[in-house]
Amino acid sequence: MEDQSPFEQIGGHDGVRRLVTRFYELMNTLPEAKEVRAMHGESLSGSQEKLILFLTGWLGGPQLYIERYGHPRLRARHMPFEIATAQAMQWMLCMDQALEETVDDEDFRVALAHRFAHVAAHMRNTPDPETPS
Repeated sequence: MEDQSPFEQIGGHDGVRRLVTRFYELMNTLPEAKEVRAMHGESLSGSQEKLILFLTGWLGGPQLYIERYGHPRLRARHMPFEIATAQAMQWMLCMDQALEETVDDEDFRVALAHRFAHVAAHMRNTPDPETPS
């Protein structure tokens, strides 16, 4: 499997779609993800489709997102939303559980989780609220 791209390892288009579908189901239902869910519109279908397109290319498959929307500029596209550590962690809670449920290979799952955690941390654009001392 070492000669396969992550896109191929996850199962191609079907694997990406399965991961993203489960991710947004979790975001829509887990009370612990309510803040990150609130950043999205009433329907998650547009966000879901964009994430499928993005992850397809990010994982080494066809660059569908770039073909349709241009360079992802992830941080710039997320600037309108206040993303602190709490929101990044809520996003990762959903992604970690979706990975757990849809990716069988443990080593690959862990590697993906690390890559996603790096991206989630990079999306933070708001200082964390200060806690009273």
